[in-house]
Amino acid sequence: MLVYFASLVLLLITAFWTTDPFTTQIVQFWNTDNFQIIFNEPTYRTIVGRTVLIAAAVTATDAVLAFPFAYFMARVASRRAQTLLFAAVLLPLWASYLARVYAWILILNHDGLLNWSLQSIGLPPANIGYSNVAMWLVFSYIWLPFMIIPTYAALERVPESLVEAASDLGAHRWRVIRDVVLPLALPGVVAGSIFTFSLTLGDYITPILVGGAGSSLIGTVVYSNVGIANNIPFAAAMAMFPVAIMAVYLLIAQRLGAFEAL
Repeated sequence: MLVYFASLVLLLITAFWTTDPFTTQIVQFWNTDNFQIIFNEPTYRTIVGRTVLIAAAVTATDAVLAFPFAYFMARVASRRAQTLLFAAVLLPLWASYLARVYAWILILNHDGLLNWSLQSIGLPPANIGYSNVAMWLVFSYIWLPFMIIPTYAALERVPESLVEAASDLGAHRWRVIRDVVLPLALPGVVAGSIFTFSLTLGDYITPILVGGAGSSLIGTVVYSNVGIANNIPFAAAMAMFPVAIMAVYLLIAQRLGAFEAL
């Protein structure tokens, strides 16, 4: 933990340094130029906004998909079915991250399975490969298990006595889910959102492989400045944005009881 916080402090300090434009060496001269560039340049403001929007869209999508799946696992399926469903959720995590992304590239690109399937039944091709929509789909698929597992854990801890009491008082099944189960399972959903939101904020592989020319995210800017441009201070300044966003997000999640569901 100490090493982790020390690295964050070092990252923050580096963000206030600069680089020599001729030698590309780091100059330990304190200034706020990197942050001013990010705030003043419309391109970087757009990238930060796009990253937050896609992370929020992925989180909302995974929450909508994960809740009914986790509910069926926790409260409807038999023990044997639960085991099979758990295997189905965890099995993709055993595969390589890159293998899963490349599989989606084969599905979504212009000559891929999606366009071929649509054209074979007389529909126009979707042509969503290498776009923000493609990134949203791939992120939603990759991080979905991280939403299902904490949601399942929260749903499994919902006392059956409360569900039975609500039913005895005349509440229909959907009202029991809405008024009893969902509020009690909310900390698990928020706990899962911590994973989906933070992982999307910092990812750079999927935007590079799946995104198009206008699909840069914070992670890709950090990656390009660390590697090609060799501008470590600017990369550190950009990397502070997801750190700050997640700090606020974690405070909200703590108030909603998400840490108890982890």
